[in-house]
Amino acid sequence: MNLSKLQYDLIKSPTLSHIFLEGPAGAGKTTAAVSRLIKLLGLGIPGSSVLVLLPQRTYGVPYQTALRRHDTPPGGLVNILTMGGLAQRMVELFWPMVSQQAGFSQPFARPTFLTLETAQYYMAKLVSPLLEQGYFASVVMDRNRIFSQILDNLNKAAVVGFPYTEIGDRLKAAWSGNPAQLRVFDDTQACATLFRKTCLANNLLDFSLQVEVFWKYIWELESCRNYLTRNTRHIIFDNIEEETPFAHHIISQWLPELDSVLLILDENAGYRRFLGADPDGASLLKELCTTHLRFPATFVMSPSITALNQCIEQEILLQPFTLPKTDPRPALEYHVTRFHPQMVDWVADNVTHLVQEIKIQPSEIVILTPYLSDALRYGIMQRLAQRSVPVRSHRPSRSLREEPITNVLLTLAKLAHPQWDLAITKSDLSYTLMQTIEGLDLVRSHLLTDIVFRPQSGNDGLEPFDPIIPSTQERITYLVGERYEVLRNWLIAYRRYPPLELDHFFSTIFGEILTQPGFNFHTNYDSGSITARLIESVQKFRRVASPVLVGEAIPAGKEYIQMVEQGVIAAQYLENWKPQAINCVLVAPAYTYLISNFPVTVQFWLDVNSRSWAERLSQPLTNPYVLSRTWPRDKIWSDLDEVITNQDALYRLVNGLFHRCRQKVYLAMSELGEQGFEQRGPLIRIINQVLQQYAPR
Repeated sequence: MNLSKLQYDLIKSPTLSHIFLEGPAGAGKTTAAVSRLIKLLGLGIPGSSVLVLLPQRTYGVPYQTALRRHDTPPGGLVNILTMGGLAQRMVELFWPMVSQQAGFSQPFARPTFLTLETAQYYMAKLVSPLLEQGYFASVVMDRNRIFSQILDNLNKAAVVGFPYTEIGDRLKAAWSGNPAQLRVFDDTQACATLFRKTCLANNLLDFSLQVEVFWKYIWELESCRNYLTRNTRHIIFDNIEEETPFAHHIISQWLPELDSVLLILDENAGYRRFLGADPDGASLLKELCTTHLRFPATFVMSPSITALNQCIEQEILLQPFTLPKTDPRPALEYHVTRFHPQMVDWVADNVTHLVQEIKIQPSEIVILTPYLSDALRYGIMQRLAQRSVPVRSHRPSRSLREEPITNVLLTLAKLAHPQWDLAITKSDLSYTLMQTIEGLDLVRSHLLTDIVFRPQSGNDGLEPFDPIIPSTQERITYLVGERYEVLRNWLIAYRRYPPLELDHFFSTIFGEILTQPGFNFHTNYDSGSITARLIESVQKFRRVASPVLVGEAIPAGKEYIQMVEQGVIAAQYLENWKPQAINCVLVAPAYTYLISNFPVTVQFWLDVNSRSWAERLSQPLTNPYVLSRTWPRDKIWSDLDEVITNQDALYRLVNGLFHRCRQKVYLAMSELGEQGFEQRGPLIRIINQVLQQYAPR
């Protein structure tokens, strides 16, 4: 591996040192940190005494990859954790010592840790009846977003360090708009309080409660400090700008007791502010370290990209414009269409040209939008698939029910468990048969469904293929009929025995039917990945919810299916975040790509003239800036504050994208947006101002 002098200086720094390393994205900071980790292990430091802290599990991929590739000496495994993961471990370990003091009603019973999905499940159980009573009557958005924003408020209170009972008051104190919104904040506070009381009564710990118990109770225990200090002597804390005040506080108090510390900060980042990230607080940790290093140069950006970034930065920050030494125009190509589908066609054509003629690897291309709608995602992926370009998409907020394969598996589960009395529509079954049986197209699937689907029949919904008149059998084909009978007979045989747990059912039908020759999962690896995610999700749900459901005599599988159909957001699955595990073009929201944190050769920015590039997502139940460490309690959130924060977010977004691009950015825009309205956002105006500087005088 070719390393710079600055990287070698970091790696060779004295073992017993406290180092603060900063620099722009792409400057080789993580690469040097990984090499320093390997060096520490090579010096005989036990791996079990080394802790790598990260703001999100996905940032740990470079460290995990390096540890797998190197023959590290004996000494235990290096711990790679988020601060939330560390908090959960400590809560589990010291639970008997703090549970009563923390206010739990069953201090001698084991705690139950909630995932994002299971926390939303319990929130839905509590809040749904209140919605029927008129709570959030003026709020127009999906229920699952209401649940997630209430949980988000609880999380922000925990990581910032203020009582959760102040959420509503803080939001109301900053509000200057329609007074009717104040009632929404009261409802938000009431729901948050109800959820917290339920958690304390039932030993349920969502993320916010895990953080509070660790920070307020366990961290103050001398036995906890001694345990952590004895077992952890070296810490590498990467991307601290994406971490919260909670994490910064813990590390600031822990740092003096450690043999070595390496804190790494990305300049001009902080993309997770909506999750409580505090880049300003991260910078303050610099004063606690004795050695300060900076990697100023990027190994990613070409001179043209660097010049383009400089020009746009000057325009966003309203600085005096000076022409860079390098012409930025070779790094930029843009195209304007009248209609949105024409823009998507242009993108698909250019991606195809780059992959098939210029021979750029698909994994070196990303297609980015401010928000990735289902329609846009489908349009891009369908066009690229038609052009034989491998493509994948990643949108963390995409719920499990939006995955077509999920609907197939849920429909099969309903067919296998008629006692659950869950409705199946003809379109659901038709689509399921088409996705399941190899060689069955949509027209013949509709025909087959119309004939065999009889929900009121004695066959629990599916009639046999043999009685169908021969002419229709020939249209459907006997081969498809044979495969249909294999599936139908398997379902009939399954119903003769006591039902399996839902995750066991998915695993069984996946292995015994769906992946066999003649069925579409046999060669579809994406289907296997989604099935694995679904099985993991069911397992987590069953472990948490089963004790409650058993008491109510509700099958966990039935409850899970209903939860998914309500749109509960899926938790993160590391497999989906692996940057280049598969050689495919990536389609993703811009912030998702930034958090994935890997560079590419070419980027496509879509809808560049949309205002969404510079506007934060509407969150009527919360405000990440008001619920932050630095926001004064008595200050009103004004339009000027909105403009300033949007400008700062746009600068950080664009800067981060350029620092992860090697050669060229393609800008695609349509005069009429996806909804048919004209678009004129600030990003395209800034780009036009830059290009005007190079226009002939």
